[in-house]
Amino acid sequence: MNSISSLAYVHPEAKLGDNVVVEPFAYIDSNTEIGDGTRVMTQATVLYGARIGKNCTIFPHATVAGIPQDLKFRGEDTETIIGDNTIIRECATVNRGTASKGFTKVGNNCLIMAYSHVAHDCVLKDHVILGNSTQLAGEVEIDDYAIISGGGLVHQFSRIGVHVMIQGGSKIPKDIPPFVMVGREPITFMGLNVVGLRRRSFTSERINSIQEIYRYLYQSGYNITQAMERIEKELPETEDRNCILEFIRSSSRGIVRGNMEG
Repeated sequence: MNSISSLAYVHPEAKLGDNVVVEPFAYIDSNTEIGDGTRVMTQATVLYGARIGKNCTIFPHATVAGIPQDLKFRGEDTETIIGDNTIIRECATVNRGTASKGFTKVGNNCLIMAYSHVAHDCVLKDHVILGNSTQLAGEVEIDDYAIISGGGLVHQFSRIGVHVMIQGGSKIPKDIPPFVMVGREPITFMGLNVVGLRRRSFTSERINSIQEIYRYLYQSGYNITQAMERIEKELPETEDRNCILEFIRSSSRGIVRGNMEG
């Protein structure tokens, strides 16, 4: 059974699942869908085009599915998709997509901390964490289990790989390849995200194998292209190796540099 405050506004065409809680002064627009067990807290705003999954929590003053801050937007019918078990904290904003993708998407089990912004056409996969005041420009893509610590600024079209850890206050103008930790100013490769990988049950052997790949990329004295050729010739093929190489090959912005790179 739903619990909807008489002081909230819920449009008659909004689709609410079972056991949804809508607190006083929350606003839920038309053309919205809210999954079972989701809680929309006081003064949260869920606008046209929102598709919110099950067991989510939208905290006070957060806004889901705001119109894109993109001058190319012409009012096209787009969506903001939020996966199951995702938390959107106070004053965070997740905007709708544009004609480019048609949607902005945040996956399952994500945490979008207070004052963060997810711009139009971004795609965040599962278990992503955005620290307080992290700002994503348009069409950023973030893979599973990536963490951007507080105050991160991510350039449009950038990609962040799986299991990445980004230091607080970082400016991110380049793509960040899988499994690494980056920080400093300008942003620099700082090694593997070893703590995160161990928390995700990576074995020492697997971590060492990934470290060897990044030694070729950042500490061999070769440029990225040369290092990739040597990796393919000299290191055994693994799922992790292929993940890293495919990420780099598909990078349109280029990957973050290393402070020990030749």
